[in-house]
Amino acid sequence: MTDVLRRGRASLAFAFFTQGVAFALLVTRIPAVQSRYGVSDALLPAFLAAVPVLAGAGSVATERLVRGVRPSRVLRWSQPVVLLALLGVGAGDRMIFLAVALAAFGLAVGALDASMNMLGVSLQRAYGRSIVTGFHAAYSLGGILGASLAWAGAHWHLALWVSYLPVVALLLPAALTGSRWYVDGERTGDGTGEETVERAGEGPDRAGGHVTRPADGGSRASGIGFRVLLPLCLVMTFAYIGDSTVSNWSAKYLQDVLGSSEQLATVPYNVYMVTTLAGRTVGDAGVRRFGAVAVVRAGAVLAAGGFAVVAAAPGAWTGMLGFTLLGLGLCVLVPQTFAAAGRRAFDQGGAAASDAAVARLNIFNYVGFLVGSPLVGALGGAWSYRGAMLVPMVLVLVTLGYARSFAPGPDRYGVRHERSRTVDVGRGSDGL
Repeated sequence: MTDVLRRGRASLAFAFFTQGVAFALLVTRIPAVQSRYGVSDALLPAFLAAVPVLAGAGSVATERLVRGVRPSRVLRWSQPVVLLALLGVGAGDRMIFLAVALAAFGLAVGALDASMNMLGVSLQRAYGRSIVTGFHAAYSLGGILGASLAWAGAHWHLALWVSYLPVVALLLPAALTGSRWYVDGERTGDGTGEETVERAGEGPDRAGGHVTRPADGGSRASGIGFRVLLPLCLVMTFAYIGDSTVSNWSAKYLQDVLGSSEQLATVPYNVYMVTTLAGRTVGDAGVRRFGAVAVVRAGAVLAAGGFAVVAAAPGAWTGMLGFTLLGLGLCVLVPQTFAAAGRRAFDQGGAAASDAAVARLNIFNYVGFLVGSPLVGALGGAWSYRGAMLVPMVLVLVTLGYARSFAPGPDRYGVRHERSRTVDVGRGSDGL
């Protein structure tokens, strides 16, 4: 494996980590943002909903943009926008400033999420084994750090800009420096009826390997129909409905339904985040050992079991056990869904089709985020919150019916089926 791919993997993991920090710093300080700008309770949902809606628009725009621009360049310039928009949220003092900063944040996050996962899927293809779940583990680690920094800022009553400025000052130059080693696919026809996908860094050392695919892969990208991706889009939506249920309702559920203290009610989400990180840390090894289908099925069963335990829990500690199972189960679904979409699209239309499929699939994480919290809230108010927890449980179980969509074709990522590495000897100083 060439050094350029190793550097590309490390730099992309740092991009995921940075995004986890930034997103957690925003969402965990929503009460402080509301107080700073005087946003009413009636208006706050509109501001919060605008971010995923604009992120979806950013993902759609990225699908079109990468037809002529490398995903690595989209990522290189969208990440600084996200960080600066976060700082803008903390530094403004008028409602219009908040609206502009959140709009920039949402659009840039859509482009960032799409391009990060494009590069992650492309790197996994180059490595010839499952590595994409590890990138999402880096995101979870960043989320834990961001939430911890947000807690410290709230504990010490720091102004938002005081909390955000040191983080942005540290991460922004580091992200820009790391972006020099992003690795993506470059499609060039060679006149032989084959397309060479060259994985080359954009830094000073341009070295990489080669994968041969049909030369018309780019032109066939639009031929990857929605019907092919529909099962994976549903899995992505259901996974984020489950995730948003935990992030938005775990504290209220533990306190109001299970009778915990206010302090104890803050624990389930932290437990969920830690178990998500733990599951993603070992997720790639599980895929390589047992295959993606088995890992997705196990994740769906664990997540459904977690929701069942939460719904039936007699007390707070049993409820926290349920949220622990949820973290271990849901954590593998999203990265493996991106990997499966990229793999299926690549088999049909090459690297350009893979990028398009990832961007389209990325929209449905925002759909799940938008649907999940209002759905549980409406059901909880009209029926009961225990009953409401059964709805994401059923939706996650539906994933079992789509598990075969995660099966690789000829290139199976598993110990006994591991394909030979497609990366040839690198050129220049990075060659082995």
